[in-house]
Amino acid sequence: MRTDELVDALVADTATRPPALTRRILLAALLGLAVSVGLFAVTLGPRADLAAAFGSWRFLLKLALLTVAVVLAVFDCVRAARPETESFASRASLLVPLLIFASIALELLVTPSETWERRLIGSNALVCLTAIPLLSLAPLAALLIAMRDGAASVATRAGAATARLAAALAALLYALHCFDDSPLFVATWYTLATLPVIALGALVGRRVLRW
Repeated sequence: MRTDELVDALVADTATRPPALTRRILLAALLGLAVSVGLFAVTLGPRADLAAAFGSWRFLLKLALLTVAVVLAVFDCVRAARPETESFASRASLLVPLLIFASIALELLVTPSETWERRLIGSNALVCLTAIPLLSLAPLAALLIAMRDGAASVATRAGAATARLAAALAALLYALHCFDDSPLFVATWYTLATLPVIALGALVGRRVLRW
């Protein structure tokens, strides 16, 4: 059988069972997240003013941005598990940076310029850079196992997509602890915290998701 025929056959076979693959990925994400929640509970815990924070538009915006990132990462993860030849990066993924830029613009518009540096640096940068990667490990491991049931055509990209979902879940969980709600802080430090997770996912995915 020629390579193109093999790929076509795999695509056809995968197309008949996307719900099963999607369920496996969602279940893996939830199982991994449950482990991270346990780790979060015994190490960081929610912020003391969590109830009051829901009255802050910055906190709600932070949660909204991260929720959108999680949802889009799920779609990218499922797509990356299939033997498709087109780019794995869904066009919808552009929504996340667009929302981030919009939130930054809003923050700069409504706050005095002399407060921008303080809001950018925040008070939890080092914790953020440590906590998000650590909270990503369990979801990443569970998702990589689930992704092995797929047929990713580019294992490195599939691993990176898996890591983006794991990191987004971890960031959403960590956001419940973090007192820095400014979009300037979130866009900078949350993004930096996800980079080593994505690098790890790409590296491991290259080995374990190859077929």
